[in-house]
Amino acid sequence: MEEDEAEMYDGMRGHFPLAFGKQSKPQTSIESIHKATRRPTTATATATANNEKNLPSSSQSLSDINKDFPSLSSTSKSWLDSLKNPNPNPNLASDAVIGPPRPSFALDSVNGGEDEDVIIGPPRPPPPASDDEDQMIGPPRPAAVDEDDDGEMIGPPRPAAVDEEDDGEMIGPLRPPLDSRLDDSDAEEDSDAGEENVYRIPLSNEIVLKGHTKVVSALAVDHSGSRVLSGSYDYTVRMYDFQGMNARLQSFRQLEPSEGHQVRTLSWSPTSDRFLCVTGSAQAKIYDRDGLTLGEFVKGDMYIRDLKNTKGHISGLTCGEWHPKTKETILTSSEDGSLRIWDVNDFKSQKQVIKPKLARPGRTPVTTCAWDREGKRIAGGIGDGSIQIWSLKPGWGSRPDVHVQNGHSDDITGLKFSSDGRILLSRSFDGSLKVWDLRQMKDPLRVFDDLHNHYAQTNIAFSPDEQLFLTGTSVERDSTIGGLLCFYDRTKLELVSRVGISPTCSVVQCAWHPKLNQILVTAGDKSQGGTHILYDPSQSDRGALVCVARAPRKKSVDDFVAQPVIHNPHALPLFRDQPSRKRQREKILKDPMKSHKPELPITGPGHGGRVGTTKGSLLTQYLLKQGGLIKETWMEEDPREAILKYADVAAKDPKFIAPAYAETQPEPLFAKSDSEDEEK
Repeated sequence: MEEDEAEMYDGMRGHFPLAFGKQSKPQTSIESIHKATRRPTTATATATANNEKNLPSSSQSLSDINKDFPSLSSTSKSWLDSLKNPNPNPNLASDAVIGPPRPSFALDSVNGGEDEDVIIGPPRPPPPASDDEDQMIGPPRPAAVDEDDDGEMIGPPRPAAVDEEDDGEMIGPLRPPLDSRLDDSDAEEDSDAGEENVYRIPLSNEIVLKGHTKVVSALAVDHSGSRVLSGSYDYTVRMYDFQGMNARLQSFRQLEPSEGHQVRTLSWSPTSDRFLCVTGSAQAKIYDRDGLTLGEFVKGDMYIRDLKNTKGHISGLTCGEWHPKTKETILTSSEDGSLRIWDVNDFKSQKQVIKPKLARPGRTPVTTCAWDREGKRIAGGIGDGSIQIWSLKPGWGSRPDVHVQNGHSDDITGLKFSSDGRILLSRSFDGSLKVWDLRQMKDPLRVFDDLHNHYAQTNIAFSPDEQLFLTGTSVERDSTIGGLLCFYDRTKLELVSRVGISPTCSVVQCAWHPKLNQILVTAGDKSQGGTHILYDPSQSDRGALVCVARAPRKKSVDDFVAQPVIHNPHALPLFRDQPSRKRQREKILKDPMKSHKPELPITGPGHGGRVGTTKGSLLTQYLLKQGGLIKETWMEEDPREAILKYADVAAKDPKFIAPAYAETQPEPLFAKSDSEDEEK
């Protein structure tokens, strides 16, 4: 009997496919995931700039457009649109995506194999009946494939062959131009793209780490590239972990090192187990890798004139950096005009105090500081525009080994040594970036101007191979160009590329991590701030690739946590203790009605008892006083006249002492008033 049932089951099972009844999770390709974070290509930026300026593509060259309107990230646009429009229209696809969009999948069993592409972002409207792809709203999808083809497309979608007159009808990201439309500008574009490919700058994709409400002024990435620190003018430090972060890109910890003080510098230790936090206060703090406070350096006595005799800084800090080789040594600079070297194991005293050389006696702030690659030299940017370098050697003091008196015309915001110790880069408020040869520091090798800078934390960074160096620019008032990231060739000393980060926010800090091969850029203004991470899926490793591909966990019933309501029985009137008699007596004494407090005595002369002591405790008193029936004449009467009106009475009827001197007393003579005011 059992064998017959087995044969019947096998016979029925043969009429169904093998996949019947099995539910498989839809698989999302890595290429499809990174399409949502892809930055527009140079050609797309050119077409977008032409559309916004209402110019044809042939009327302006690609180089001019790149100078006036660099490419802008789609994630930055969506982020800014969401900030400008807090209640977006859900029907618009462009407003529906904020940050990395959530994926939605098209199953083969539902669509019948016609469209197997993975849709990233909001749902798009159904396609028209025709095969013309220019009428589609949203990102273009690939053409339908046969059943035997898997339908997965790697890379951006291929354009469809359309006529010239249909160009520009597509709403959403523009597709690259066809080979038939190539002209001189496209050839120029290919040459520019070829130059960027030579330097292998990872610029194809971008994500934004949000969370700050003001400009992000400090940035630090540990040496392994797993954790990112960002500090802001909103007084907070946020910690991001790529390994534990999903596509929502949320920080796992938020700190406020010093209440009411801006965060200015963050720096990891060489072993990445601790980090230094420098704020606008006079005391730097040390935290462990998880954000727990390990210690705070001591503050000096502000009444001591000589800074070498103080135990610490006496004014706000400006910059700080961990020693590149020694994990117990850090360097800080301050507005009090000194640099100090500290031992992390002893928070109560410093190892060395460095006072820069000044043209005039006084206190000039030290705006920035930096170690060289080996930790044998220290560079400091002084408030008078000078650059001073000290070499760490036995018996060294505060006298600098290199002193460039007129390095910049304004405060220096950033200094950076090259790893070979030959090049020094300096960035300043005067809108310039200077390249110095450390062997000959009289004149800079090259000066790059027109780099607007409004933040004291704007820095410079090298590429991993140090063939390029990069810096950010600030947004000018009434300017159409936003914050830019500029790349320069170290050998040729010329501008290589300019990348648009945000149309309204200034670029402050930048870093190019060697292990991740990703560029981190901080930007923001008075109302927003974020850390932009530029990467390329084909060149970068880990970092942003890990968290973007990790979808957020769906909410489950198990995630529901009931908020219990706690009732305190002693708070009810039934169980409340009776107040003590002493407190009852004190409360009754404070009440004038219950205590029968007597009226206060009269502080001045009155008329008819208490009448007229106040200006209106009773209506009758007020009316009598205002009507003149109660009149205090003694306050308006002349004292001399008040005495003289009793002169005749005293002469006719003297009393007491006057009769004893009646024979010898001379006759009194009273002076007559000469003033008309006194007569009146």
